[in-house]
Amino acid sequence: MVMSEIELDEIKVESPSSITKPSEKKLTLVPLIFLIFFEVSGGPFGEEPAVKAAGPLFALLGFLIFPFIWSMPEALITAELATAYPGNGGFVIWASEAFGPFWGSMMGSLKFLSGSLNNAAYPVMMVDYLRDEKILFFQSRPHRRLIVCIATIALSFVNYMGLSVVGWFAVGLGLVSLIPFIIMFFMAIPRIKWSRIVSFGKNGHNFRNNDWPKFFNTLFWNLNFWDNASTLAGEVENPQKIFPRALFSAGIMTCLGYLIPLIAITGALEFDQDSLIVGYLATAAGMIGGTWLMWWVKVGSILSSVGLFEAQLSSSSFQTEGMANLRFLPDFFAWRAKKFNTPWAGILLSSAISFGITFLDFDNIISAANFLYGLGMLLEFSSFIRLRLKHPDLFRPYKVPFGVPALCIMCLVPAAFVVYVMVIMVMDKHVVFYISAGLTVIAICNYFLMNYCKSKGCIKFSATENDEQTVKKVSSGQQ
Repeated sequence: MVMSEIELDEIKVESPSSITKPSEKKLTLVPLIFLIFFEVSGGPFGEEPAVKAAGPLFALLGFLIFPFIWSMPEALITAELATAYPGNGGFVIWASEAFGPFWGSMMGSLKFLSGSLNNAAYPVMMVDYLRDEKILFFQSRPHRRLIVCIATIALSFVNYMGLSVVGWFAVGLGLVSLIPFIIMFFMAIPRIKWSRIVSFGKNGHNFRNNDWPKFFNTLFWNLNFWDNASTLAGEVENPQKIFPRALFSAGIMTCLGYLIPLIAITGALEFDQDSLIVGYLATAAGMIGGTWLMWWVKVGSILSSVGLFEAQLSSSSFQTEGMANLRFLPDFFAWRAKKFNTPWAGILLSSAISFGITFLDFDNIISAANFLYGLGMLLEFSSFIRLRLKHPDLFRPYKVPFGVPALCIMCLVPAAFVVYVMVIMVMDKHVVFYISAGLTVIAICNYFLMNYCKSKGCIKFSATENDEQTVKKVSSGQQ
């Protein structure tokens, strides 16, 4: 692989009160692999509804095939563009360079809102899991709300302590969460019957009785957000070399993380398909390995939620720093805490949004988060093709080895799937449309509000030149 001799440095914040400085501790390969893993998956927790919706065979085929038609194109796009534009803006830089500042701002706002909404679910998931264990303290709604608040604040502080800390923290969480499933798989091998795995489920060959919207939504939920790691590119040591390796390794780990437990529970156990709700993996582990393994999986599910929260918050906070460097957000979003060298304003804003919606209807909020993410992905696919046409000679340390026509086909397949998932979400819950439309309007208004503030000089921004020049500076690595 050809190495670039020019690395993208961060634009220094001009404000005398700014404490932005080059990162003292860069992300290396192993922590980056686990951060990407938690951005996307965090383990097999949540795959059970796919079995309930369409039976063991289609669940297995879904987690086997879907990564090739959705995850692989998204990961390939991320590998090419994150190494060509290795700045903390990630996909914001791509859209800006492809279509101009308005679309860069829209990309950033949509992805940031999606990530912040999505992140609100994880503290609630942890508390709800403890409630399901009949722990008395968690049966009271005020107590649960108190713990959710404390968990959100505590996890945000861990993120504030620095990306290097978060990265190695993710490594530990990932190992503790995944090892019990490897143990469960080997213990299940003598009991596996392939006739159970290839079963069509309770509906047999009557495919119309399967819940296909839930099935595809589950796959989408469990295998998206590959591009979120691009917002950390400026914090990665030698990103042109490490990023493709990390994406490939995280992809293998994610796929095996879903398939190994799925084969174990569907092949080794007789079960009622309707019983496969979220949390069944722990019950299955107890049936295969005993009580000790059941509790290990339960603890792992809680730790997985912690890892998901930390990875998403890291991506969101460094994204806001990149947006500030591109002048889409005020100057102070590029400032870093002196002690931990973290973009504290982005952490604070993302955590505040997550904190504020903690007590709302999470089914609707998460669906809205996925809808906004889908809009961002359609723009991302378009930006990828546009950049190939607009800058064919751009130095790309990693380049997807296809021409533009083949790349269009590669992007059209996942784009069609995104549109399908967005349509079924809106048709299933009309409130998702209203929430998503309202947040999209906010994203549009943010662009014009920031431009107004620039023209009036009422808010400090990090650069003095116009937005087009700033994007070119960030893209080329100039300062």
